[in-house]
Amino acid sequence: MKIYLFYFLSILAIYSALMVVISKKPVHTVLYLTLTMFCIAGHYVLLNAQFLAVVHVIVYAGAIMVLFLFTVMLLNLNNEGEFRKSALVRIAAVVAGGLLMITLVAALKQTDILQTTDPTLTQIGLVKNLGKVLYRDYLLPFEASSILFLSAMVGAVLLGKKD
Repeated sequence: MKIYLFYFLSILAIYSALMVVISKKPVHTVLYLTLTMFCIAGHYVLLNAQFLAVVHVIVYAGAIMVLFLFTVMLLNLNNEGEFRKSALVRIAAVVAGGLLMITLVAALKQTDILQTTDPTLTQIGLVKNLGKVLYRDYLLPFEASSILFLSAMVGAVLLGKKD
């Protein structure tokens, strides 16, 4: 049953990701990107990482995609403001994409796919176990990142404050 759900989510994620690139309307692009984010969250659930799936849906599919959608709707993007790209730019983009694909295929051919345990049997994705690992093994990086975020917030407030 899980394998069918995995294939369904994978095909849907690939289809919606392709539609993000192919779609002509910006609002449809954002909606397809949101669907892709939900499919990725479904993969997290299949890997027994429920907390990561919920955070992924709340942060990416919820907050960021809503901001993208409102930005696209407020900008009122239409085809009249879009300039046409020359044939040289299109050829360069195709060549660069092909070279990237060749590089990725070559890099992935050199790797060994070794799976020692079934990832669905691990319990690290549960909130209780994730909290234990985060606060026991990675306490110093966690606290350092919290200080970095706090200083970034203070800097943003100071920069945004009027004199």
